[in-house]
Amino acid sequence: MQFLILAAGKPSLGYAKEGVELYLNRLRPFGKTELKLVRDGSSQDVSKRLLAASEGCLRIAMDERGELWTTRKLVDQAKDWQMHSVRRIAFLIGASDGHTEELRSRCNHILSLSKFTLQHELALVVLLEQLYRCHTILAGTPYHR
Repeated sequence: MQFLILAAGKPSLGYAKEGVELYLNRLRPFGKTELKLVRDGSSQDVSKRLLAASEGCLRIAMDERGELWTTRKLVDQAKDWQMHSVRRIAFLIGASDGHTEELRSRCNHILSLSKFTLQHELALVVLLEQLYRCHTILAGTPYHR
């Protein structure tokens, strides 16, 4: 099972660059997470690019209107995906104006990281940290307390 994170635009804020690099490095030993950046633009254009890049994947739109999962729910969901031989899960982080209705309707899940609206670069860092936490729980390492 591979996690694919698709995000609009390259992180430009210092904290986001550092956080993305930190968690991608921490995830590297697990070998199951990839970040791909799509060109930024309007919601319509970005949503089309995200849908094209996630073709064949189980899709999860990161959206403030989505469900609020706990870390444990993510771990349980990952176990379920493994048991059902789901090969690729794509997390879609859109442009600053969010996703189109078409994109949301074509996703398997719509997930929110918080009841707060998060800036998309911050959402990327939070998502990477949660994926790292998920992998450490599945591997039985002490990171998650």
